[in-house]
Amino acid sequence: MKEYNILVVEDEKEIADAIEIYLLNQGYGVKKAYNGEEGLKILENEEIHLAIVDLMMPVMDGLSMIVKLRETYNFPVIILSAKSEEVDKIMGLNVGADDYVIKPFKPLELLARVNSQIRRYTKYMNISNEEESETKGVYVIGGLELNENTKTVSVDGNNIKITPIEFKILNLLMKNPGRVFSSEEIYEKVWNETAINTDTVMVHVRNIREKIELDSRNPRYLKVVWGVGYKIDKA
Repeated sequence: MKEYNILVVEDEKEIADAIEIYLLNQGYGVKKAYNGEEGLKILENEEIHLAIVDLMMPVMDGLSMIVKLRETYNFPVIILSAKSEEVDKIMGLNVGADDYVIKPFKPLELLARVNSQIRRYTKYMNISNEEESETKGVYVIGGLELNENTKTVSVDGNNIKITPIEFKILNLLMKNPGRVFSSEEIYEKVWNETAINTDTVMVHVRNIREKIELDSRNPRYLKVVWGVGYKIDKA
């Protein structure tokens, strides 16, 4: 399991130490700073996945720190502050914070906010990585990966043997996840000729499913849309 590092920026040492204990008990790594300037220095040397930032601090306040870090980083930021006025919440969110927790806070509430933001950030990063990999000819859907450059297909890290026609069909479907292709469309795009007899498509699809699915009768990736065609679903 990946360890996520949380940066806690809080000038009251007792509060910072308490938050650290809560986060460590949840399996997070913790870095602490006591003003915005110290927090920014930590960001230069550590990989941080979320920051909890107090607003009222010496040297550099929380709002100034958030404005500065948003010039470079896109991880979630949770503001922690005794200032409960609506204008302060709006200001914090406007400068780039993702959530706002008011002091005094309940530990379980803060942890719930942290866990929620980490989940969203992880999902966002996975989507971004998939989009980036697609531009390089690598298509990833769940545990299924197709590489146009090496003409290989793997499932959960294990390479599978696949014929050139099967590769072309799978490539077409994985480039367009969620889109349903009729047998005629698949035939014309893969064989580059007018579809006359599409039975061969059904045979190839069946072979692909037997290779990439743990249970071909209950497929995770390659789905049949009865009466319409075939598609690759995001897992």
